[in-house]
Amino acid sequence: MFDKLDDLLIRFEEVLNELGEPGVTDNQEHFQKLMKEQSDLQPIVDTYREYKKNKETIQDSIAMLEEEKDEEMREMLKEELSDAKKKVEELEHELKILLLPKDPNDSKNVIVEIRAGAGGDEAALFAAEIYRMYVKYAESRRWKTEMMSLNENGIGGFKEVTFMITGAGAYSRLKYESGVHRVQRVPETESGGRIHTSTCTVAIMPEAEEIDFHLDMNDCKFDVFRASGNGGQCVNTTDSAVRLTHIPTGIVISCQDEKSQLKNKDKALKVLRSRLYEMELAKQHDAEAEARRSQIGTGDRSEKIRTYNFPQGRVTDHRIKLTLHRLDNILNGDLDEIIDSLIAADQAAKLSNLQDEA
Repeated sequence: MFDKLDDLLIRFEEVLNELGEPGVTDNQEHFQKLMKEQSDLQPIVDTYREYKKNKETIQDSIAMLEEEKDEEMREMLKEELSDAKKKVEELEHELKILLLPKDPNDSKNVIVEIRAGAGGDEAALFAAEIYRMYVKYAESRRWKTEMMSLNENGIGGFKEVTFMITGAGAYSRLKYESGVHRVQRVPETESGGRIHTSTCTVAIMPEAEEIDFHLDMNDCKFDVFRASGNGGQCVNTTDSAVRLTHIPTGIVISCQDEKSQLKNKDKALKVLRSRLYEMELAKQHDAEAEARRSQIGTGDRSEKIRTYNFPQGRVTDHRIKLTLHRLDNILNGDLDEIIDSLIAADQAAKLSNLQDEA
């Protein structure tokens, strides 16, 4: 591990030297690549330098303890030595995490699909609440959200909704949200006061660029139709809505949120490209089944991941056996404690897997 860290330290200095050269911005592509490399290496380098500093403190304290006779000074040195040893242990663990293989999609924006599952209108109302939860979470992190497509049920529920979240590290935080979300509560339509269980499925897909996934336009069929529902003047008088069919897979995507046919077409292509990219990633995950088993679930739509229990005011994430009695806050977008716990569990599982391989 430390040989690798020394190499990274050398590489970091090389990158800084290159960035300091005159004319480095002439080649913008190379300049951006260097800037990203510096940004990726900075936390590792900072942590490693602090680690080395504390290792030196340990050596100095031991050497001084051998010569020091004054009891008060010896106590101070012992305390300094103890603190440095503890810090070295913490930093070594941190370095192991920083050196874990990075998910290449972590820095990407995400496309989120939420579909009502079992439970009829109640499931659609729950899907709308989950949508609002993610929108509020995005707002708390100063990310932007953009509606891609929406199919409502007429009483405020969403049969299906697709939207984009744009912001630094959106996928790295939200990738653990894919799966089946379950709600247990007494619906407003239930006169007998019985608790019902309903579900919705969430799919988190990294936004795919052309460089990630080449989409053959010959495989795509576009139909235009008149939009329905809310949307302001002209929305129901022009053929602005777009239905995109991907012939090889049979995937159909409809977009009618924009008044412009061109904008709806662009949104539909974004969703299709990301969905096909996600399918490609799923194949890779299946091919790396052993590695996948060591990780927290990040993509299986059939996996029941979380329960929102209204009578008890609790939310339980089944993957890490985490229960929080803060239902209202969580539905208002306060998701950081859950997501941080999932990231920590995933890192611990990966570290354990690496140690087993070693």
